[in-house]
Amino acid sequence: MTTGPLHPTLKAVLEFGPLTAFLIVYLIFRDDTFVVGGTEYSGFLAVTAAFIPVFLMATGALWYLTGRLTRLQIVIAGMLIVFGGMSVWLNDPSLFKMKPTAIYSLLALILGVGLMRGQSWLEFVLEDALPLTHRGWMILTRRVTLLFVLAAVANEVVWRTQSEEFWVIFETIAMPIIVFVFFVAQVGLFVDHGTLKPSWKPAKSPGRTPGQVKGGQCKGGQGRKRRARRAPGGF
Repeated sequence: MTTGPLHPTLKAVLEFGPLTAFLIVYLIFRDDTFVVGGTEYSGFLAVTAAFIPVFLMATGALWYLTGRLTRLQIVIAGMLIVFGGMSVWLNDPSLFKMKPTAIYSLLALILGVGLMRGQSWLEFVLEDALPLTHRGWMILTRRVTLLFVLAAVANEVVWRTQSEEFWVIFETIAMPIIVFVFFVAQVGLFVDHGTLKPSWKPAKSPGRTPGQVKGGQCKGGQGRKRRARRAPGGF
């Protein structure tokens, strides 16, 4: 196990690679049917069954390379095992589609409890990445909580009313874009409530300091006095 910093490209591959692979493989096998042990499974469930170990291996690689996993990563892995495993075991794809709703709802509940206690539990997770004041963290936490609530509602509406393909695209493409746009929209909050201060100082313009000017004037005055005293002796 290593504990050094992970290259950003490798980190992105391990975090988003399994989800991207799920989308690509699903689009290839979505119309196929697979028979395992005399039971027919749709292409969606077959891809789900393959996605679970791939995701867990990527998460394990992150842990091996960085020496740590966030609580959120552990929760997501656990819910994937529960909801994904039950979907495959019961041959019911709806359970896997409910997984995002459960994750979003749980996160909204956790953050909401923290807000009621006057605390930003989001700060405990992102403090190193986003240096904000306490007020800034409270504002951001309220907004993120609302985002999770809306995401949970949106997931329920989409999987219950739209096609399976639409739901897959919504969860693998639309939701990451929505989350990205959401955090980009918080730039004003980061600027107004950030705690980082600029380390540079404006350069001083070149020239003589007041002390230097004063000293020069004194020397000049002393010279004039000496010349004035010597003048009578020269005549």
